[in-house]
Amino acid sequence: MNKWIEQYIRDYSSPEDPVLDDLYRQTHTGFVNPNMSTGHLQGKFLEFLSRMIKPSAVLEIGTFTGYSAICLARGVKPGGKLYTVEVNDEMREFAHSFFVKAGLDDTIIQLTGRAQDLVPPLDQVFDLVYIDGDKREYKEYYNIIIRKTRPGGFIIADNILWGEKVLEKNSKDPQTRGIIEFNDMIREQKDIEKVIVPVRDGLLLIRKL
Repeated sequence: MNKWIEQYIRDYSSPEDPVLDDLYRQTHTGFVNPNMSTGHLQGKFLEFLSRMIKPSAVLEIGTFTGYSAICLARGVKPGGKLYTVEVNDEMREFAHSFFVKAGLDDTIIQLTGRAQDLVPPLDQVFDLVYIDGDKREYKEYYNIIIRKTRPGGFIIADNILWGEKVLEKNSKDPQTRGIIEFNDMIREQKDIEKVIVPVRDGLLLIRKL
């Protein structure tokens, strides 16, 4: 995006709150691949979606340092829960410290391990699911969570344009192949509605019919 247009969008959007600003800064100074953090504009967009849906139960696959979990949790109904799954156990304590700062530690339930192992046993139907884990495993995530998403519920998948690498149909990169194959699979699904929104690296919004 043109940097001047991006700055204009930032100037005319609600500012990043202090907790998320601190989280974003600490992520960029203390972790490898800090660009994995959701960031202000996408985070605010996710917060708006969650507030509009008003979910009672949210599932997130891929916590990282917790930015998107905080944004999504802010739209959860009183008494509702957000379950966030992260395979890297080194992220848990740092993310939890910011869930506490955001006043959401009672709303957010952290699960550590592979989503393929942790999600199927959950006795929970979700109103909203956010996928932002290993790109090679997106198809696996979807096949698990679609059965746990209520009819009329929503699924959001991040990085769906993958830096425009989705146009490289013959790519041998496993992450790129994962996104391309996931997108191709979703395109053929008959029991959903879907639209790609070009926010940041692309968000695929899905509604289960």
